[in-house]
Amino acid sequence: MSSVQKQPESSPITACTISRDVQDFDLLIEDMETALGEAWGDLGFAEALAFFNQPEADGLEFVALAIDASDEDEIGLLSEIITMAKARGIKVILIAEDVSPASLHQLLRQGADEFVPYPLPENELQAAIDRLDRAEVPAAAAPFDASSSRGDGVLLAVQGLAGGTGATTLAVNLGWELASVSKTDAPRVCILDLGLQTGSVATYLDLPRKDVVYEMWADTDSMDEDIFKQALVTFEDKMWVLTAPTDILPLDMITPEDVQRVLDFARAKFDYVIVDMPSTLVQWTETVLHSAQIYFTTLELDMRSAQNALRLKRALRSEDLPIEKLRFCLNRAPKFTDLNGKSRVKRLAESLEISIEVHLPDGGKPVMQAGDHGTPLASAAGKNPLRKEIAKLAVSLHALGQSDAEQAA
Repeated sequence: MSSVQKQPESSPITACTISRDVQDFDLLIEDMETALGEAWGDLGFAEALAFFNQPEADGLEFVALAIDASDEDEIGLLSEIITMAKARGIKVILIAEDVSPASLHQLLRQGADEFVPYPLPENELQAAIDRLDRAEVPAAAAPFDASSSRGDGVLLAVQGLAGGTGATTLAVNLGWELASVSKTDAPRVCILDLGLQTGSVATYLDLPRKDVVYEMWADTDSMDEDIFKQALVTFEDKMWVLTAPTDILPLDMITPEDVQRVLDFARAKFDYVIVDMPSTLVQWTETVLHSAQIYFTTLELDMRSAQNALRLKRALRSEDLPIEKLRFCLNRAPKFTDLNGKSRVKRLAESLEISIEVHLPDGGKPVMQAGDHGTPLASAAGKNPLRKEIAKLAVSLHALGQSDAEQAA
């Protein structure tokens, strides 16, 4: 570690820690040295305000503001530090230990770019630095430009009728195909993983799970655009994702009002919002169903899927919910030449009195491998039959959306 004043000219400072006493954050010292070598310095709270007014501050790329519960009395000073840093174009990583949600919310609203809990998870500081670098790409920041709101985006929900029916695979790959549907005017796409217990969108895209996701869900009354943006992560600067929380949470932790607020924020900023639902029906399933233009339900050619489809229909009808929004998607659908399989699909649809509109072929091992490696099928196996079918679905949905938009205009 090197102080700001003693840093040699041959090794310019690109970052600083700001804390009451950096020795209280020994893991941060180690991670800063790993990420930056000797190209960083350390400042106290009062020193930081003075340093920002010096020419040497021009070379700073970011500061790591480290605080704990004992610093909450200085919330005004901390807010001033963030404000001055942002005024100088310096990114701010907020590192907090045992700090109340109210204080975190205030500092994030003040303009902190990233939030990392302390003790630091392995490699999380470097990941936060990488995200700051990616955030400078205009495409990633576009949804949150001042003029980016275009009204309500299209909301597409996906729910599996049984485990392993490909709901998350469909949600992730449909989102990526929509984000890539046009090279010149690609729509803005956001995936919301509402699987609070076993949501795996982050795994399928190899994305970090942010602790601020829990903070957001715990207090949606105070959520604003900055908090919502903090909770999102980007995938290859083309798609935004609200991952499931880091820890397993009870499904009734969030209310219909919480979910509605998040849906409204997402639809105001994105052209397409894809919601990966838990397989369990909860009190806010109705909220998503009413808000969605299409509610995809995935099933397979087996008895468990058939029984669950009947139970879902019965549940929706008993509550007078819009069952007409359901679109049944058959996972591992029989091949075109499998006449026996096609006959079974027809009998299934007739017995359930449903229309199976989407047939998703069996993509084989590449589907599982793509999920394990955290990449969409388009990148891992572009010619995979499942990928091709999802791509066609994305093209048709986007064409329908464009047509509706033109008619509305």
